[in-house]
Amino acid sequence: MARRVTRVLALWCPDWPAVAAAAAADISPTRPVVVLHANRVVACSQLARSAGVRRGLRRREAQACCPDLYVAQHDPDRDARLFEPVAMAVDETVPGVELLRPGLLVLAARGAARFFGSEEQTAERLVDAVAATGVECRIGIADQLSTAILAARRSAIVPPGAGARFLAALPVGELAAEPSLAGPERVDLVDLLHRLGLRRIGDFAALTPTEVASRFGADAIAAHRCARAEPERAPAARPTAPELTVEYPCDPPIDRVDAAAFAGRLLAVRLHDNLAAAAVACTRLAVTVETAAGEHLSRIWRCAEPLTPEGTADRVRWQLDGWLTQRALGGRPDHDEWTGIATIGGEPGESRMRRTPPPNRNASNAASPGRAAPIVLPRLEPVEVVTAGALQLGLWGGEGEREERSRRALVRVQGLLGGEAVLKGVLSGGRGPAERITMIALGDELSPAADPALPWPGRLPEPAPAVILVDRPEVTLESEDGDRIWITERGLFAADPARLRWGSKEWPVTAWSGPWPLDERWWSGGDADAVRAHVLLRDDVMVLLLFGRDHTWYVEGLYD
Repeated sequence: MARRVTRVLALWCPDWPAVAAAAAADISPTRPVVVLHANRVVACSQLARSAGVRRGLRRREAQACCPDLYVAQHDPDRDARLFEPVAMAVDETVPGVELLRPGLLVLAARGAARFFGSEEQTAERLVDAVAATGVECRIGIADQLSTAILAARRSAIVPPGAGARFLAALPVGELAAEPSLAGPERVDLVDLLHRLGLRRIGDFAALTPTEVASRFGADAIAAHRCARAEPERAPAARPTAPELTVEYPCDPPIDRVDAAAFAGRLLAVRLHDNLAAAAVACTRLAVTVETAAGEHLSRIWRCAEPLTPEGTADRVRWQLDGWLTQRALGGRPDHDEWTGIATIGGEPGESRMRRTPPPNRNASNAASPGRAAPIVLPRLEPVEVVTAGALQLGLWGGEGEREERSRRALVRVQGLLGGEAVLKGVLSGGRGPAERITMIALGDELSPAADPALPWPGRLPEPAPAVILVDRPEVTLESEDGDRIWITERGLFAADPARLRWGSKEWPVTAWSGPWPLDERWWSGGDADAVRAHVLLRDDVMVLLLFGRDHTWYVEGLYD
């Protein structure tokens, strides 16, 4: 008996972060839009691309290409919240939607094609449903999920069994084009394949699995299976064990986004405790809620890599925020009796809508128009799990949890204050302590202003100061008689230093070294007459690095 072919439909909204940013700011469709993350372009509209803007450009480079750009900061919460109406429109037309990320979702195509008559008619109905929300989308249908996603970028319906032939002509860079299909290491793999002369997906697919497994890592094996259009996990897999499911009865019900975010984080911690006890990790997560109006809302999120507690909490917050916001704006459908929850049954890939009794419109807890029905029971259910070995934890617990948490906090500061608000120091070349540090915006390429490996005659000897005072506060160096001290023509102190005055305080000087002249930039007069010296204050209070110029001393650095 011939095996029944499973078909997957992918719906992709191009440039969704830019579309969401423009919608949130009510920007005219004729104005180009870019979205920045760490001061680099991560998404842009078609108008911006037409002007020469590309992903990876810095903000100034993008504005140089297109001065009329509207610049928005990367905001995953905004993207997920504004994508919820699109997901609801698709789910009302064909149930069983799985979200890969805001802007991309997948579903089983076979049942929908049988209901609407063909795959082409299914694609038309979905495009019309999404267009009713004011959003453009593209549809791709193929045997495998990754092939369908790549086909959606070209609005293609790949015939059954022709996935490998469709992929063969595509550039190998397409294997790294969709972040929900692969981790960050996929970019390095694509670069390596380019250098090996494998420029098309078909060239990579021509290698045998043994050759790939013996020369590359685990991600390359997954990419090779994608290139060969080999069977993958399809939507609507069988449910997992019920003991992994967690829920949180809300008393009082939740009607605010901040309260929903707190409940989502609590559920995420409980879920991952259960997953850890079962030695598994979640790759597909169902977020389900029951409202005070009797509604049942459900959405499935699919991830390329096993979810961490932070990733789970983010997706729960995005989903609850999208539901509460959409319903508060009056986005709830009129036909509430159709819940949009898919019931999986019969053959794989088929789904049917489950009908529930409509809520009592006269009940006291029914949601009034323009007001979101409070959430009474959020639930998390791991739809698909993998062994815990698929998630490599850090030595002391967590997958770089502290680093990831601090990075996200700094990126949020950048989003509020601008890309230059968070700087990172990089070792650079130079003679003075300040010259040996190049401050670079977080997320930019860590390239120093000068090569630290080059020889720098006259460089300040080790150890370097623990603290560098960029503003160089002025101090006074005095002799025992109270006279200010400067240097002689021979480069020595005019008298032995005895006291140092810094503002209203003074300390006795117990030892010193130097001074030594700075023979730098003599052709420009920059620091040609400058000197440096070390002074030790009483009782090892501190050691100061002094910088002198024009008969005035400044504190340049402090030593521990």
